[in-house]
Amino acid sequence: MLVARGMTLRLPPLYALRAFEAAARFSSFTQAANSLCITQSAISRHVRTLEESLGCQLFERHGSRLALTDAGRRLAGDLKHGFRLIESACVAVSRQGGALRLKAPSTLTMRWLLQVLDGFHAEHRQGRVHLTSAWMDLDEVDFYGEPFDCAVLLGNGDFPAEWRSVKLFDEWLVPVCSPAICTDRPWDAETLAAAELIHPSRDCRDWRRWLERVGLGEAVDWRKGTLFDTLELGISAAALGHGVSIGDLALVGAELRRGTLALPFDTAVRTGDSYYLVWPTRSEEHSMLARMRDHLLANLPEPQQPGMRLLD
Repeated sequence: MLVARGMTLRLPPLYALRAFEAAARFSSFTQAANSLCITQSAISRHVRTLEESLGCQLFERHGSRLALTDAGRRLAGDLKHGFRLIESACVAVSRQGGALRLKAPSTLTMRWLLQVLDGFHAEHRQGRVHLTSAWMDLDEVDFYGEPFDCAVLLGNGDFPAEWRSVKLFDEWLVPVCSPAICTDRPWDAETLAAAELIHPSRDCRDWRRWLERVGLGEAVDWRKGTLFDTLELGISAAALGHGVSIGDLALVGAELRRGTLALPFDTAVRTGDSYYLVWPTRSEEHSMLARMRDHLLANLPEPQQPGMRLLD
């Protein structure tokens, strides 16, 4: 149908477009309904309204299974992009003077970020950073589905093209334990093999990486020991004398200086991962982002310890 110049095509209802985009994203009316806090029958009705308005079928239904038609696939992709543009426009307007919403992993929060943000708030009393500290086995953020303006993540720097990032500091793995079990004599492979290993992740990846890099992969059985969910729990257990954990050199500096933790080995291993501040391009308009970024960069933890050997 041709539309005369000066006339606009009447768009389908926005609620129907939103319901369809959610159903396409989840491939499920039930999950779409949960995400939009409406009923499944409402999603079905909105999609049917949209199909009637556009004059084409958007889903092929095979019992409870949904599959997008070619028209539905094209519309879903364009709507996803369109809703992101709408969200970005609203965020740019509404968040200029509001709080900056930051997501960060729990161990980093406890061992560095909380204190740094306290200093930031003391210097910038007119603005606030709303921090959400989250347990993440693998650090990630979904700026489309989660309510955050920025995040601190541990990763290799390979982020989506629509993100911006700045590196904060590198991850260096090092064994840590209570001073009570750390003798003046340097530990060797036999000492470590006899010790109780503490793993700050269930896949034991950190101990595996450290042992392989220092040449002890065959001498010490990394599969034994106690498993924890977070680096924070592993370090705390080590400080209490329950064994030897693997830690991040930059995040245990305070305990080493206080003498509540000790280093049984003088070798730290760089993993290739680093902590980054990341944000979507839409957040660049937020008035507080640049100020918080500069404050973080000016207050980075110092990973170096006297006499440490660093394996890059």
